[in-house]
Amino acid sequence: MDFTSIAEIITAAESENKTISRVILEGSAADMGKTGAEIFEMMAANYKVMKEAAVKGLENASLSASGLSGGNAGKVKSLRDAGKHITGDFINEIIYTALAVSETNARMGRIVAAPTAGSCGILPACLIALQNHFNISDEAAVMGLINASGIGMIIARNASISGAEGGCQAECGSASAMAASAVTEIMGGGPEQCGHAAAQALKSFMGLVCDPVAGLVEEPCIIRNVSCAVIAVTSAELALAGVRSVIPVDEVVRAMFSVGNMMPHSLKETAEGGLAATETAKAISCRISS
Repeated sequence: MDFTSIAEIITAAESENKTISRVILEGSAADMGKTGAEIFEMMAANYKVMKEAAVKGLENASLSASGLSGGNAGKVKSLRDAGKHITGDFINEIIYTALAVSETNARMGRIVAAPTAGSCGILPACLIALQNHFNISDEAAVMGLINASGIGMIIARNASISGAEGGCQAECGSASAMAASAVTEIMGGGPEQCGHAAAQALKSFMGLVCDPVAGLVEEPCIIRNVSCAVIAVTSAELALAGVRSVIPVDEVVRAMFSVGNMMPHSLKETAEGGLAATETAKAISCRISS
């Protein structure tokens, strides 16, 4: 595919009266010498892994090897089951699913990097909860995943999806933008609305640093997966309501890249700054390394 911007994808989709996911599916098939059905099955297999990771994360309450995470997904679900949750069933499920997938990752389970392992809980949380609460088919969810891949492709091309290069804004922020676009399309939004949703989400995490405690993708990474997933559906809600991003999505992507370049080395996955530099984090690092 020759797309160099999200705007180009949106223009192609609108001119052909197609969804973003359909444009990306057909373009990927042509580039890879495969049929659209074959590309779809590849993505369906990825979605299956995402759902399996969510189930395993809920079923397994054991701690990770570091002891920093594990069992929190079940706690959040139990709050809902007891009728004591304050966010509503849909958001509660997003929260515990993001935790579940991220905790599976922390226990070295099988996940899908979406777009990275550190942001693996965001897309699954949004798609799985959406499917369970709005009678969404597997096919629609997989097409949402394909939509997200197109957004991620452009972000990776024009900025970064690496925490080591651009901070957590490049990992979890990008994943939130991808999920926001996917949810918007699944819920009936047009290509332009998908762009506004992605922009609103990515703006929310501008400047977010990558500061993993003890260098592990657990604290604060897992909780950020939760926040980014909730922001993703919020951004989709805004776009579906007709709220437009003042700054176009491609300009938001370029701004994120610029901010990442301004970040000091200590705030880009080195565990030298931010939360990783707190007294408690240093004590945890000493404990784990001893």
